[in-house]
Amino acid sequence: MNDIDKKSLGNAKELFSSGTIDSVEIGTTKGLQQIHKYLFDGLYDFAGIIRKENISKGNFRFGNSLYLKEMLNKIETMSENTLDEIIDKYVEMNIAHPFLEGNGRSTRIWLDLILKKNLNRIVNWENIDKKLYLQAMERSPINTLEIKTLIENNLTEDMSLESFFKGIETSYYYETNE
Repeated sequence: MNDIDKKSLGNAKELFSSGTIDSVEIGTTKGLQQIHKYLFDGLYDFAGIIRKENISKGNFRFGNSLYLKEMLNKIETMSENTLDEIIDKYVEMNIAHPFLEGNGRSTRIWLDLILKKNLNRIVNWENIDKKLYLQAMERSPINTLEIKTLIENNLTEDMSLESFFKGIETSYYYETNE
């Protein structure tokens, strides 16, 4: 894990242990920006700021910056009453990829907050294999069944700080080259 990830992971734990997480808007772009800013403030000069450049990963090009604001507005209005709706919203936010860096780490916390609010559950990220998760996310713009199944099979009612922290640590591991 690089220095930015180590510091950001510390910020993520502080976000929860300080109670600041309770002031985050759930399921909104603003809420995702709040999370991103908290995680990466002082680490990236664009912490919490919606990107104005186009970005890609491998052969996949994320949401075009010219239309990103409209995309984010549409995502924000998506229903989040059922697991299927919540995962669809999560996948769309991943496709939008609103930040230059740190999208996955921020969006997984954002997802857990939506799940907690609407289903009284969070993801037990510890039980989700990194390779399976990344493959499912890579294919999710075409078919969400894999990511929905992975998440559905790994939901927990344990929403303790310890459970959130373990999930965050595992979630950060998804971003490493290990």
